[in-house]
Amino acid sequence: MIEPDLAAPRAADLALDLARDGACLCPGGALPILKDLQDVLAKWPDGRAGSRIAGDPELAEILSPGGPIGAIVARHRSRPGKPVRAVLFDKNDRADWSLGWHQDRTIALRSRAEAPGFGPWTVKQGIDHVEPPFAVIEAMMTLRIHLDPVDEDNASLLVALGSHRLGRIAVDRIGAVVDEAPIHACLAEPGDVWLYRTPILHASHAARPGRRRRVLQVDYAAGDLPAGLEWLGI
Repeated sequence: MIEPDLAAPRAADLALDLARDGACLCPGGALPILKDLQDVLAKWPDGRAGSRIAGDPELAEILSPGGPIGAIVARHRSRPGKPVRAVLFDKNDRADWSLGWHQDRTIALRSRAEAPGFGPWTVKQGIDHVEPPFAVIEAMMTLRIHLDPVDEDNASLLVALGSHRLGRIAVDRIGAVVDEAPIHACLAEPGDVWLYRTPILHASHAARPGRRRRVLQVDYAAGDLPAGLEWLGI
């Protein structure tokens, strides 16, 4: 593994290319809606490893294709994208965790229905999730909207640059891919937005005691799913 240079200047973040590297930074991209976002998220439980948010029209409006976050998505996609899943991660002294290297491979749906190539199914916080054909994951984009400062002591997301171009990576090959890839630590200020190609390999450490790290992670997708399957949405 090529270790990240945590002392590198912010220019290293800005030099990343979403298509080439699988990640890029939009500094201050969420500042216009940050106060509204904080107000909306305040009604959801804090201190949880991950709160899956659905059925929230206020949040749906903030994340809509016509808003500032939707505009960021549009600048990086050839087709318009719509928000299909939102998860609030809140690392703090009451709820802290580390995350090993992995690919995100499941999507959240309104209900379960059988369709060729979709499976296995799981239920998380009462929401149906399924692993789709990997082409669905490859067509998605993931945004992380930062509510707190993220430095090297506050559980920055680590990404294996270029790993999004390798397709579905078998679990027993992940370690070897990470060992060969440049690893980038995604530092952030409140209001920053990190964009990722959804298949990118990623991990994170636990936060330092006394620190808090809230991130709203939103998946965007273009197009509908096969008949009988419907994105969960926001």
